[in-house]
Amino acid sequence: MKVEDIKTIAVLGAGVMGHGIAQVCAMAGYEVYMRDIKQEFLDNAMQKIKWSLGKFVEKKKITEDAAKQTLDRLHTTIDLKEAVSNADFVIEAVPEKLDLKKQVFKEVDELSPSHAILATNTSSLPITEIAEATKRPNKVVGMHFFNPPQIMALVEVIRGEKTDDETVQVTVDLAKKLGKEPVICSKDVPGFIANRVMLSPLNFVAWLVSEGVYTKEEVDSAAYFKSGQRMGIFGLLDFVGIDTAYYVLKFMEEREPPFKVAPIIEERVKAGELGVKTGKGFYEYPDKMWKVPSSWKKELANKFNPLWPTLVAINRAAELVALGIATPEDVDKAVRLGFNIPIGVLQLADQMGIDTVVKNLEDLAQKFGHIDALKQLLEPHPLLKEMVSKGELGRKSGKGFYTYKK
Repeated sequence: MKVEDIKTIAVLGAGVMGHGIAQVCAMAGYEVYMRDIKQEFLDNAMQKIKWSLGKFVEKKKITEDAAKQTLDRLHTTIDLKEAVSNADFVIEAVPEKLDLKKQVFKEVDELSPSHAILATNTSSLPITEIAEATKRPNKVVGMHFFNPPQIMALVEVIRGEKTDDETVQVTVDLAKKLGKEPVICSKDVPGFIANRVMLSPLNFVAWLVSEGVYTKEEVDSAAYFKSGQRMGIFGLLDFVGIDTAYYVLKFMEEREPPFKVAPIIEERVKAGELGVKTGKGFYEYPDKMWKVPSSWKKELANKFNPLWPTLVAINRAAELVALGIATPEDVDKAVRLGFNIPIGVLQLADQMGIDTVVKNLEDLAQKFGHIDALKQLLEPHPLLKEMVSKGELGRKSGKGFYTYKK
């Protein structure tokens, strides 16, 4: 199968991600069947799609005629068989519950054509286990869009243990046809690429606050005033939804002890204080709109070093490269596009000097390694130490994660 063979795409789930993915596919010229379990969910999704297309027209990104054609290519149904019986490619976007996804894949496997590729938009659940619910595990793949799919360019393509090369290639090619920037996650690890690299530092900082080493205001004031992070760290968690980060981190905890979710993150979720969307998270939002908290002060900014979370991200990224999970280029593309940052963490490591990164991580491990679950995040990865021993120190030596002209 080649990407040119794809004519019809089924999107299962019309929620936040599902309707956005359906819109993207229809805008790219595909016939799309969007399925959910209730007509009201579909009606609501179509209203959101019409609003979104209206915005594209308003900003002159597409014409009114293109918007109309997009809507003409979108079909809604509550009948799973109708949605997938003629699909060449299926994208599942139902809630992040493993048993639910496995049940959906079992049914889709029975109802869809044998040539169809079955993709899951999960942000953390194991592709391999979802694939086990089907008789075609070689054609099951992760296709993780970022929110909102209409705007965010990144798509992670994740290989399960039995996913074949053709399936990965077709999925990568489809992502490109949709106008996206794909990266390949070659092994089915918790958090995949972007979330694994970028949520681990957030969890590290949350542990420091949980232990009373710093306050959230000290951390965020440093991030905001010294590093130019517009939403800080805890402010960013409030914005994206603390529960969103929590479920990815919790899955990493379940699959990879001694990794543990920081208590203050778990406490917020259990209290239903999920951030902006609930009016309260680490900070309060009476009108459910994000704004810079008044408790962030310049005089607090010198207490916490905002470089520390970046060091944790570099360490996690080095692990992905060492284990053959992703290339340095794909790691950096994933974190740049997934988290809207100007430079990849491995590019930054090369600029800092790998020897400097190792020394700073060793200092952090000595300083905070006694705190539950932090030692494994702070001990420099063997790849980093190996690079130092080889003199591959980054830009200053001409070679690090990338090669440079002297």
